Amino acid sequence: MEKITKETYLKWYEDMLFWRKFEDKLAAVYIQQKVRGFLHLYNGQEAVLAGALHAMDLTKDRMITAYRNHVQPIGMGVDPKRVMAELYGKVTGTSKGMGGSMHIFSKEHRFHGGHGIVGGQIPLGAGMAFGDKYHGSDAVTLCYMGDGAVRQGSLHETFNLAMLWQLPVVFICENNGYAMGTSVARTSFSTDIWKLGLGYEMPCGPVDGMNPVTVAQEMSKAIERARTGGGPTFLEMKTYRYRGHSMSDAQHYRTKDEVEEYKKIDPITQVLDIIKEKKYATDEEIKKIDKKVKESVKECEEFAEKSDYPPVQQLYDMVYEQEDFPFVQHKL
Repeated sequence: MEKITKETYLKWYEDMLFWRKFEDKLAAVYIQQKVRGFLHLYNGQEAVLAGALHAMDLTKDRMITAYRNHVQPIGMGVDPKRVMAELYGKVTGTSKGMGGSMHIFSKEHRFHGGHGIVGGQIPLGAGMAFGDKYHGSDAVTLCYMGDGAVRQGSLHETFNLAMLWQLPVVFICENNGYAMGTSVARTSFSTDIWKLGLGYEMPCGPVDGMNPVTVAQEMSKAIERARTGGGPTFLEMKTYRYRGHSMSDAQHYRTKDEVEEYKKIDPITQVLDIIKEKKYATDEEIKKIDKKVKESVKECEEFAEKSDYPPVQQLYDMVYEQEDFPFVQHKL
């Protein structure tokens, strides 16, 4: 793994702060009904992404995840203005406004989407890794899932084949404790989710998902193993979400005191404390970063607001049509 330098810490702080404020803005415009449908926010889990991006080769590695997926494509290089526009349902969005919150996608930046079906992305992630191995690429696929998704049978089918074929994939469970709204302890006999890998003799282990340093270290090992033919890894990132599962979540399953306790180990605060301790930036320089982030989020909002909604014709452009399909008579 590359050394974690002053520049890395400053980048982590700016990136994670931007992701947090980006999601906060989405929460605000959702209440104003400018963004509709479901909205799953990433607040609190930023270290999982920041550490992973540090370990990845963004020129070839891939990422696929579930529906808490707004900031990952931004980290992979997608213009955040297009992500915001997609959430607004505007034609300038990443999927021309047709995907929305749970289906951000970018073929160019190898971000293969958020997926609304719980666990649906797990076999797809292994499939992409199979494709890279088949074609002789040394790219690695990072396949994310929530703690609720590990109850799906498709995970076990995928783990078995991934080990059988030694696929270049890293499976990451972002364990934020509550799946949709039920604690891991109420849904699983063993609360050590990472141990699911043991049944397949897959390298596996727990990771402090609130600290980008520990995430980067463990992700680097797993990615290197996959890239050099060592097969898959399963990592359980122990993290926490500060907001509800979605915007409609009343959060009756936890207390406000519990949330406040986790905020004491906020990944952004942890990084900022190191920046101040090591004197990587002055208070004035930190304020400049804060201002830059605020202005960038505002630009995203203005871009989305000013963009047009898709024309009605686009509905028909997105549907496959074969005019000479056998046995079908086309009548005018």
